[in-house]
Amino acid sequence: MRSASLVAGDWGTSHLRLFLCDADGAVLERRTGPGAAEARNRFDAVFDGLAGDWIRAQPNLPAILCGMVGSNFGWIEAPYVTCPARADQIAAQARRIGDRNIHIVPGLRCRNRFDAPDRLRGEETQILGALQVLQAGTHVLCMPGTHTKWVLIEGGQIREFFTSATGEVFALLKSHSVLVPQDESENFDEAAFAEGLAQVNRFPHAQWLHRVFECRSRRLAGELADGEATGFLSGLTIGSDVAGALPWLTESGSSGPIQVIGDQRLTTLYAKTLASHQRPTQTHDGEAAALAGLLHLKRLLHG
Repeated sequence: MRSASLVAGDWGTSHLRLFLCDADGAVLERRTGPGAAEARNRFDAVFDGLAGDWIRAQPNLPAILCGMVGSNFGWIEAPYVTCPARADQIAAQARRIGDRNIHIVPGLRCRNRFDAPDRLRGEETQILGALQVLQAGTHVLCMPGTHTKWVLIEGGQIREFFTSATGEVFALLKSHSVLVPQDESENFDEAAFAEGLAQVNRFPHAQWLHRVFECRSRRLAGELADGEATGFLSGLTIGSDVAGALPWLTESGSSGPIQVIGDQRLTTLYAKTLASHQRPTQTHDGEAAALAGLLHLKRLLHG
């Protein structure tokens, strides 16, 4: 096996993913464990149980962890860095676990153009990973998920971002409302998604709250077949998220493609939605971006 250079970890609320990486960021081995909510008050035991043999084999092996492990209920709190922020500023605010060679990455905070405070934690490593392959200039990043992040990059700095609770609201309505029949909530019809998106684009001035009941009313009218409500709801929700971000995208000054970072299914849906507004995209795998960002932080912290 190639020599390990880093233990990289994404320790979110629900899941822990650990990666043993070589100096080029290639994954030599991966392991999973309980999220920060379950690991509360026993982070050291969970980490040592999963990565202890890696550390014993190479006692000086550094570990860098991002995500909710650095929150106020995490292993140690890594306070938010205020935007605009550069990679070296994020590295400088990483918190070390006692005398162990383990660093916790801080999150980011800003006051966005909607005069609202905003926060992110974990996504900063994906942003830093994307920056390793983007040319200098202004870029807009879309990071879809439970809480979708729209991020503005200027001159290598994370300038500003805002959050859409797209995935969370979709999940709540899909599972806990009359909009989607519960025996059909796990179905996802691509054509129904396209129709929901088309409805948003046909009537751009109609707010999402004025449209979302169509998931039920169109079924009652026979215009939405059984099994199509989930896809239609997704089209309405993602379509409204992108439509709401479009004025901000126009004002950002970025003339290049929107960088969409995340898992393949969500990046594909957002790329289709942005394409419906003639906005080109480049997609990036979220895990690969996070590992690239953690590796870059390792170089800043350890050389």
